[in-house]
Amino acid sequence: MNKKTAVFDIYGKKAKEVPVPEFFFHPIREDIVAKILEGKKRAQPYSSSPVAGKQHAASGKIVHRRHVWRSGYGRGQSRIPRKITSRSGSQFRWIGAEVASTRGGRRAHPPKTITMINYGKANKKEAKLAFLSALSATADKKHVASKYGRINEKDIKELPLIVESGVTKLKSKELVTGLMKILGENLFQIALRRKEVRRGKGKRRGRRYKKTAGVLLVLGKKENMKVKIADTKSVHNLGISDLASGGLGRLTVYTEQAIKDLEERFSGGKKKK
Repeated sequence: MNKKTAVFDIYGKKAKEVPVPEFFFHPIREDIVAKILEGKKRAQPYSSSPVAGKQHAASGKIVHRRHVWRSGYGRGQSRIPRKITSRSGSQFRWIGAEVASTRGGRRAHPPKTITMINYGKANKKEAKLAFLSALSATADKKHVASKYGRINEKDIKELPLIVESGVTKLKSKELVTGLMKILGENLFQIALRRKEVRRGKGKRRGRRYKKTAGVLLVLGKKENMKVKIADTKSVHNLGISDLASGGLGRLTVYTEQAIKDLEERFSGGKKKK
């Protein structure tokens, strides 16, 4: 591909043009990406205590045979585990215990952790194909515009968005100014990560806040950056859930070094001449 894209400096101006890497032109397979994301879903397993409802002195089912010590013969009792609360000679006072039909007993069918573990697996080739699809979607205007309902394809000037590596040294206020000039007014509205109180009763049920994903800043292996206004991810930790969380086409900004590291990654560890 001979297509070129602009590299922006820290002031939001076009510094130079570079060829767009080949991995941004990979066919986008939405079905495989959906399969990988489904396999990555994790629910917190929970269950009742293994000894819940069994912490008592019930020795088992009551024996109903004649001439047996502590027999329930002739008492008209059901055969459920019972514990002894008092006795007078060979006469006992029993109370049902342990089973679900008794007071203080265990649950009949408690939740089990083994049923909550997700064993979703995928082949290595499928995982690589999904990652390339997620990368390509970040450079595709159609997917980016369809992910965000507030923008159109006309609002997107350049994709993929590449900035000089000097952006990692900026502070939050300087980064906001630079992103505003690079992205434009419409894209900048969805770039910043926002957090607000949820409306309705949901805020009383453990989900008080709602927050947007915002822009994703992809850094090189040796680059480091900490900002609260956006998500940052290094190339060696970059995954499908970062690029395609909530759907393909997340607004993503790559540093120049991150592009070089990605090219090295997909060329088998050898830098292209």
